[in-house]
Amino acid sequence: MKFIDIVKIIVKAGDGGDGCVSFRREKYVPKGGPDGGHGGKGGDIVLVGDSSKHTLLDLNYKHIYKAERGAHGRGNDQNGKWGEDLFIKVPLGTIVKNADNDEIIGEIIKNGETLVVAKGGRGGRGNLAFVSSTQRAPRIAEPGEAGEEFTLILELKLIADVGIVGFPNAGKSTFISVVSAAKPKIADYPFTTLAPNLGVVKGEFGKSFVLADMPGLIEGAHEGQGLGIQFLKHIERTKFILHFVDASSESSMIENYRKIRRELEMFSPLLAEKYEIIVATKIDSANLDNLKSFREFSRGRDLFEISSLTRDGVDNLISFISEQLDTFVE
Repeated sequence: MKFIDIVKIIVKAGDGGDGCVSFRREKYVPKGGPDGGHGGKGGDIVLVGDSSKHTLLDLNYKHIYKAERGAHGRGNDQNGKWGEDLFIKVPLGTIVKNADNDEIIGEIIKNGETLVVAKGGRGGRGNLAFVSSTQRAPRIAEPGEAGEEFTLILELKLIADVGIVGFPNAGKSTFISVVSAAKPKIADYPFTTLAPNLGVVKGEFGKSFVLADMPGLIEGAHEGQGLGIQFLKHIERTKFILHFVDASSESSMIENYRKIRRELEMFSPLLAEKYEIIVATKIDSANLDNLKSFREFSRGRDLFEISSLTRDGVDNLISFISEQLDTFVE
């Protein structure tokens, strides 16, 4: 499935129906009174959170959404039918902005949560509403009000408990494929992962949490280099991060770790302050001198050493993540 995390759409709520000018026509009643009904209200445009959706792909193919207008009022005191609301399903974590001023209208974070983004116009009053002691036979009625119309930007920030960051080929995709049912693309070349992968992991005692495997970062990611800038924003919603460092690499693990930390700090101070678990990966083929130096460098911090290929250390890491989530306070 193609991953789309930002779209621009036009929404037009339904116009209200016009009020009616009408007078009763009854046998033997030569001068019946006014009986014009009111117009119906126009339909609203409503966004609805849907936990089964993980991308804005559906909205990328259709850019204009219109709700039904209200029906006009009729004689015999008949009010017009209200226009049907138009419901648009969006993934959880969708932020809604007004494209004209970049103002945030709201966000959807729960399954079934609704957000009215354009209100339907009020129906016009029929002439029956204008009867008074001085005006017994009004020949006026109101037109329906126009429904609201906006250009919106929908931006998706994935909702996951834990985000995984690291250089390309640090073992992120392999790990998430081992600990969850997610099936990310895995190969021995950079940028195998072109979009975030979500995986639900079963922790201890049947508890579960959501991992987000982010595409590999490179130096300059905060400035748009590589794929990083496109996906760093998704890590902001996570409770904390796993920082994967390849222990089999010939380059310095310490320097690789520092480079990713700099990218996080340059992109968002908030992101840089998140609690971090450091994970040395691929220890089955580790550069031992490199790994030893990294252990010394990481002393006093939460460091785990794992091999997703042999599953060494994986269960301990999952248990620790589960424990940390139980005590985590945002």
